[in-house]
Amino acid sequence: MKSVYGLRPCSFFLPIGRILVLCALLLTQSSTQASAAPDKISPPEKTSVQSGNLTIFIYHHFGDKRYPTTNVAMDSFIAQMRYLADNKYRVISLAEAVRIVREKRPILEKTAVITIDDGYKTIYSEAWPVLKSLGFPFTVFLYAEGIEKGYSNYLTWKQILEMQEAGVDFQDHSYSHYRLADWPKGMGEQEYRQWIRTDLARGSAVLQERLGRKPRFFAIPYGEYNSIVMDEAKATGYEAIFSQDPGSVSSDTSVFCVPREPILGKEWASLAHFASVLSRVDLPITEMTPSAAPHNNAIPPIIGARILHPDRYVQSSFGIYVSELGWQQASFDNGFVSVKNNHPLTRRLNRIMISAREKNTGRLAVRVWLVVQPESSAKKNIR
Repeated sequence: MKSVYGLRPCSFFLPIGRILVLCALLLTQSSTQASAAPDKISPPEKTSVQSGNLTIFIYHHFGDKRYPTTNVAMDSFIAQMRYLADNKYRVISLAEAVRIVREKRPILEKTAVITIDDGYKTIYSEAWPVLKSLGFPFTVFLYAEGIEKGYSNYLTWKQILEMQEAGVDFQDHSYSHYRLADWPKGMGEQEYRQWIRTDLARGSAVLQERLGRKPRFFAIPYGEYNSIVMDEAKATGYEAIFSQDPGSVSSDTSVFCVPREPILGKEWASLAHFASVLSRVDLPITEMTPSAAPHNNAIPPIIGARILHPDRYVQSSFGIYVSELGWQQASFDNGFVSVKNNHPLTRRLNRIMISAREKNTGRLAVRVWLVVQPESSAKKNIR
């Protein structure tokens, strides 16, 4: 668990790690190699309009070796930002990305968004100077209680207001940073919903008071959600909700469950991994089974989803990965991709990924969703 100085627990990242390793094995690796960090980075040139996919990145700590599971070394971060600039990626604001997805506008080829969760001090001291030199917009999702209580590893409101005045976007990451998908023991559904609603309302109110405007977007703490969490976040009035599921964004992405690619640690912060996730695309699906509704050690007889655009993909390339069960070749039946299952899902958290190859481009397409056990004491991590 984390201390009052801001160590983020790593339990969330272990299932994601398995998914990212699988994606790395499936994906044709780019020959691009990391080189030394430059002293000065030139802004990217504009790109022509094409049909593309959008990658939203998520960061936490910068250049802080105390937190190896959530940190990115500064030489790695600078190399990643230079990669975007040198390869003419269009880095847009989160608000523009939400507008594009909500209105189903064409997405420019090579489009990316930078987001940062929690609000650690290294955003101000390390990341902001690099991003400012490039003119890259970015969004910080703030853990309101940590800022309000002045935890030593977090930004101050003075720093936040200075950054906001300079154009940095700040949005909501909840008040208490509870694992909202952990249904507290002894609570009925209505009480559980009210518990979620109260925390979200409190965080939103703090940000509105401190920043002078109501937050528009919400990043789920730890990226852990179920259907009830999503229902209550939507009812709070957020225009978009962001997970920490790996994957790209397309016009078929729901603005109420937007994936983001975690960049952290050693392997996941490497330039090879950074380039690889930029090269894959979204795999639009619907009718996911099992769904994101809370479940109790259920044995889903079928694990799969309906593919929205089945003609885009090589049928023999469909695979399904479950954190607890590993990767399996999937069957394809009239647009529904699935595997048969006789194993209960007993882990607190399972991520399910469907992957396939595009016929025309050979690119890896993926979509991930989350299934969470509801039993919990709903512990929060003191920040």
